[in-house]
Amino acid sequence: MSDYYWDNKIEYLSKTRWLYYNDDYLEFLIKSVWKITSPVRIIDFGCGYGYLGTKLLPLIPEGSTYTGVDIGSKLIDHAEDVFKDTPYQTQFTLGDIQKMDFGQKYDLAVCHAFLLHVVNPKEILQRMIGCLIDGGRIICFEPHWISTMANYYLDGYNSSEIIQLGFLQKLFEGDMQRSGKDGNIGIKVPVYLSQLGVKQIDCRVSDRVNFLDPNSDTFKMDTLYASIKEDGFGEDPGPEETFIANLVQRGASYEEARNEYKVESLVSKIFENDVFLTYAANLKITTGVIER
Repeated sequence: MSDYYWDNKIEYLSKTRWLYYNDDYLEFLIKSVWKITSPVRIIDFGCGYGYLGTKLLPLIPEGSTYTGVDIGSKLIDHAEDVFKDTPYQTQFTLGDIQKMDFGQKYDLAVCHAFLLHVVNPKEILQRMIGCLIDGGRIICFEPHWISTMANYYLDGYNSSEIIQLGFLQKLFEGDMQRSGKDGNIGIKVPVYLSQLGVKQIDCRVSDRVNFLDPNSDTFKMDTLYASIKEDGFGEDPGPEETFIANLVQRGASYEEARNEYKVESLVSKIFENDVFLTYAANLKITTGVIER
């Protein structure tokens, strides 16, 4: 087993990425908003198994190229396997983005749920900017955890019974202050890009609202249920003492941690594949143009 955490989460990544976007919305962004009408050279920072490549390449002009960079060897191997029988021009590089020199040779620099895992997001954004040609475009798909948590509705329960928004906001902010890694970074990327000199900044929200409907197709709903659970909603919180100790270590009071355990225990019991649930991930999609 690889020592790199995300090398061992390929199944999780494969099961959950589709919860965020509808393909027609991505097509709308590419063709009507970003107006990508000629072949482009794309570099994907923290590409994982090449998820963004699988979504973007079918929608952009023929002749475009896609370069994915990641520090996970299993992720890179899996990405190469995903694209081996496709007609697209792809290249995958194993390496540390923090140390690599890319040069100004790409038209698009993209990342997906990557900046939240680094302690120096503005430096990474600067590196993304640095590898773009004049007139190139940066596009960041990044989460805003607290708005995601506000976007669950479980039929029969008040939202406050299943999600403690105030406590979670405080917890996420404490995590960022302690570790430097920011699960709410999606809402901040427009500010960071402007501070770094990027122009024509625009920020949107991922469009997909997932509806778990017991009256719909059983196979489809079982698949959706499994993916939402894989994404973390309704997971068994495990032993109470361990759960509470972990939250206290993250800055929660004992009472706050105990209340959160009660909430997550309740959700783990009531979230089954025969309930009505709506859920929207609400990732932020920020773009801007490089003008040198």
